[in-house]
Amino acid sequence: MSRLSAHCHGGGGLVGVRFTVLGTVEALDGDRPVARLTPRHRAVLGYLLVNARRPVSAERIIDAVWGIDQPDTARAQVHAALTAIRRALRGTDAADSIQTTDAGYRIRPASPGGLDLDDFNALTAAAVRRAAEEPEGAIADLRAALALWTGEALAGVPGDFVADARARLEDRRLAAVERLAELEIGLGRHDEVLDELAAQAAAHPLRERLVGQLVLALYRAGRQPDALAAARAYRALLAEQQGLDPGRAFTELEQGVLRGDLLAGGALQLAESERPAPQPAVPVAAAVSARSVRWNFLPYDIPDFAGRNAELEQLAPAATRSGEPIGRVVTIDGMAGIGKTALAVRAAHRLADRFPDGQLFIDLHAHTAGHAPVTAGAALEVLLRQIGVPADRVPASTADRSALWRVRLAERRVVAVLDNALDAGHVRPLLPGSSSSVLIVTSRRRLVDLDGARALSMDLLSPADAVTLFGSIVGERADAEPLAVLDVLQLCGFLPLAVRIAAARLHHRPRWTVAYLAGRLRDERRRLTELSTADRGVAAAFALSYQQLTGEQRGMFRLLGLSPGRDIAPDAAAALAGIDGFDAEDLLEELLDAHMLTQQEPGRYGFHDLLREHALATVEAEVEADDRNAALHRLRAYYLATAEGAVDVLFPYGSASSHSAPDLTESEAAAWLAAERANLQAVALHAADDAPVHTSRTAAILRPYLDGNSHHDEAVALHTAALRASRISGDRQAEAHAHTNLGWSHWRQGHYAPAERHSAVALELARELGDGYDEARAANTLGNVALRRRDPERACAFFEQALALAWKTGNRVGEAHVLGNLAEALEHADRGEDAPAHLGAALALHRELGNRRGEALVLDKLGLLHRKRGEYGLADARHRESADLYREIGNRSDEAAARNGGAESALAAGDPRRAAAEHLAALALARETGNRPEEARAHGGLARAYRACGDIGAARRAAQEALDCYTALAVPEADDIRVFLIGLDARETGDARETGDGRETGDARDD
Repeated sequence: MSRLSAHCHGGGGLVGVRFTVLGTVEALDGDRPVARLTPRHRAVLGYLLVNARRPVSAERIIDAVWGIDQPDTARAQVHAALTAIRRALRGTDAADSIQTTDAGYRIRPASPGGLDLDDFNALTAAAVRRAAEEPEGAIADLRAALALWTGEALAGVPGDFVADARARLEDRRLAAVERLAELEIGLGRHDEVLDELAAQAAAHPLRERLVGQLVLALYRAGRQPDALAAARAYRALLAEQQGLDPGRAFTELEQGVLRGDLLAGGALQLAESERPAPQPAVPVAAAVSARSVRWNFLPYDIPDFAGRNAELEQLAPAATRSGEPIGRVVTIDGMAGIGKTALAVRAAHRLADRFPDGQLFIDLHAHTAGHAPVTAGAALEVLLRQIGVPADRVPASTADRSALWRVRLAERRVVAVLDNALDAGHVRPLLPGSSSSVLIVTSRRRLVDLDGARALSMDLLSPADAVTLFGSIVGERADAEPLAVLDVLQLCGFLPLAVRIAAARLHHRPRWTVAYLAGRLRDERRRLTELSTADRGVAAAFALSYQQLTGEQRGMFRLLGLSPGRDIAPDAAAALAGIDGFDAEDLLEELLDAHMLTQQEPGRYGFHDLLREHALATVEAEVEADDRNAALHRLRAYYLATAEGAVDVLFPYGSASSHSAPDLTESEAAAWLAAERANLQAVALHAADDAPVHTSRTAAILRPYLDGNSHHDEAVALHTAALRASRISGDRQAEAHAHTNLGWSHWRQGHYAPAERHSAVALELARELGDGYDEARAANTLGNVALRRRDPERACAFFEQALALAWKTGNRVGEAHVLGNLAEALEHADRGEDAPAHLGAALALHRELGNRRGEALVLDKLGLLHRKRGEYGLADARHRESADLYREIGNRSDEAAARNGGAESALAAGDPRRAAAEHLAALALARETGNRPEEARAHGGLARAYRACGDIGAARRAAQEALDCYTALAVPEADDIRVFLIGLDARETGDARETGDGRETGDARDD
């Protein structure tokens, strides 16, 4: 038998009946129970015994035994239990132990020896008194006290009060164990207590004083490595489970073991002060007078904390006003891994000097793997202990603890971090009443139901702060590869947890470069695996957040992982999930509150990139393939049908749709297409392999919208995907459409070689299939290519062919466009006698069809025609009309063409300053919309305007810009600019001959 548990009977005379709570709750006559009591009877007896000699009402007994789940017969059962206990005690010296008073019921065990808890308290109090002068006697008292424990306190007893009461009693037992170990070690008996200390520390690994004594005993026994290992294991466990660092005394002990300079004599003195033996729990009113002790329980403030200055500034005013603390609750919410705890701890450390009565911390473990959330009652016990309430003075019930907490905070100024809360209900019992203290609450959910709380929702790290964080961990390697660092940070989505893990992996792999790490992270199949360590990981954090959602929320989250788009609106989410739109919006809002979704603008919901990968992995793991395919089919069908209707509203004369327009206004249709354009393209590109018809159909439907709004890069990407999809499906008609659309889109970008190549293929395919519509469009594009290459006769041939096909197929909008293009080609071929009639017919037809973009296009061409004929006033008027109409319909790319045309008319009319201003405006529009031909045209026009103003240097710079642009476009205008530059050189040398005719081709010639 070890020296810690050696039996030593306490003093006092013999008694008949002895009550026990330090093990099974019993009434013993010698070693034999006086009667067999039911568990419920023992629960009532146990509650009376832990409150021995104090009256308790029937209501308190009911609350203690049943809590909130009180049966209607609770009072009758209490009376029955008391009757049964009294019956069992009849004929013994304890027959009158249970008394009825005005305040309730009271039990009076014989003293001493009548109640094991009384004897335990008496022996431990005696040990405290004797420790300094009679250590051997104190040891004997403590051994006798510990021998009274026959097992777990209140063993086999049901009841709401049991867990708290048992925890308090166990705390007293451990305090006695620690005191005994301290005395034994102080007398040099470290070898004799090692086994028992190791067993107790293993059972209670977070008991700091106990672990400290084990560390000291191991050290005294000459086992320095084991002592250091035990200390470090405790430090790691405390950080993992509670987010805390050990206290100052333990840290000094650990450092002493490490240095090997602990004094040979004396016992370990940890933070707990000597105090009289604990007394049974007392009501709140009695506990309020307990003396306050100031402690700083905040975790370590990490030195590589980066950024968050704006957030810290927001938190400081929330806690103070004019330098004086005010009562306030601050909530910090954000997605998993965004750094809520680090921010809260940093803020609390910064505020510490304003809250002189203590800095508190508790991890509520709502989002900790393997841990159930800490109950409000348990959290209150920890917080009360942190502000100095002794364990034996902490009330039993949550309500009493909450009341005591409020009373204590009313007279103190503390800052407390309540980390990792589940929801508002989780922390509401922990809130102060009228107080100058501040509580900082962190949660992955928005705590919208905490009235009066100030909320701070955390965003991702800024790029600059992310670079700082990454560099503080990685060191010089980060400075050597700045671009690769940005790649890594973008792949981490600027999420602090991901950045930290990525940096730590690199730090511990000296042969890796930053670029190599970036390459590993680019693999979406392994990215989340890369962003994990043995102790933590991004995927694990996300998985826990996912598990805490409701079933419906998890279902929506999973399915959203299937959507290829950058974000999603409620109607699209409803289609994806196959539910009502209002229900879908509710679920999206709930996921937003749980920080499983993000929101960049009202009504639209998106994922953080890493959460998107997690959602996709989850849906693939948890949802059958048929169900996934059905969800995608619903989403694609919704997008296709709505896009078809919206394009019909905006382009009724040029759509490929047979769909009847939905009940949308023009502004609604335009807004929907603008919001969903990227998603429509993403879904179409995603569908190319497994649903090629969807891709081809989407490309055909969106063609007029993308072209009419100058989204030419997107059009090329979509039509390229449609071409691939048509080949997968074997649909030659769709292949012809794709070639036709690619030809036109390339022409709009100024890529004339691919425009000619695709259009030639389209022309042959359309002829073979008998598709006059696509044949006309392909011929029109080939005519425009020829016109840009200054081959007007060839252009006229293609346009005449396209015009005949448009008449044959009844394509009136095509007819209008080709008439305008033919007029321009005839003018350049010096056969312009029919050009005005063609333009007049085109303008009338566009107006009849309601094609305002076509109308603007013809007005611009009329301006070019008037300028060539010296009618500068008319030319200027037509260009202005065209630019105004383009601006009104939001076509900024083609507005650039009209502004360039107006500038050329102004220069021809002798107003170079106005010409320069118009060209500059056109240049800005062309750059904004990626209109390369008009950008080149603006530079060339500026060169001529600056020359006319006498600014030869500016003219040369603008001409060089124009030359670069035209050379890239591979068009004859490059030669014009070369001649112009020669003329500038000649002018500077005195030869001011005019070179180059300044001729520019006109506006886009639509198909």
